[in-house]
Amino acid sequence: MTEPTLTVTDAAADKIRAAKSSEGCEDVSLRVTASEDGAKFRYELKLVATDSKEADDSVIRLGDIDLYLDRESALRLDGATLDYVEDISGSGLKFENPNQTTLARHPLAGRVQELLDDRINPGLASHGGVVSLVDIQEARVVLRFGGGCQGCGMADLTLKEGVSAQLKQQIPEITEVIDVTDHAAGENPYYT
Repeated sequence: MTEPTLTVTDAAADKIRAAKSSEGCEDVSLRVTASEDGAKFRYELKLVATDSKEADDSVIRLGDIDLYLDRESALRLDGATLDYVEDISGSGLKFENPNQTTLARHPLAGRVQELLDDRINPGLASHGGVVSLVDIQEARVVLRFGGGCQGCGMADLTLKEGVSAQLKQQIPEITEVIDVTDHAAGENPYYT
């Protein structure tokens, strides 16, 4: 396998080094994981022991610290950039990734995800909630509620009157919106 072309900016490298030094341990590396989460990637950055490198890991050297990427993550991050950003919403490490998840390649996925990101989730966030795109089956959209929406007594109404109505109005090709949330489970459901 060829090594991934993940670019790490100087600002990001400086923050990674600062995290390493705050741990007070010289023998650490950074494990970078990219997994598919519906139409988006979910990224995880974790300081690990240097001797935890797996045989098929790709290694990106940043001077005094190595980044370990498993095979799948390396493919998902090929061509991406890891940067440290500061803006009005806060600061942190951020990936700019030109790659797409399997679901994001579906013709409706980008439009649904954009509507969730730009209109629906900002409204749900005011109540501590979030909705994620899980799948698209032909013209049926499968969603999962989280945060304050998971287990909320109003989740069914939010789905039917709010989320489903907005999606169908903005994207008429959608025939059905399905909620696959386990409303009784999770870290902080509204009720159990």
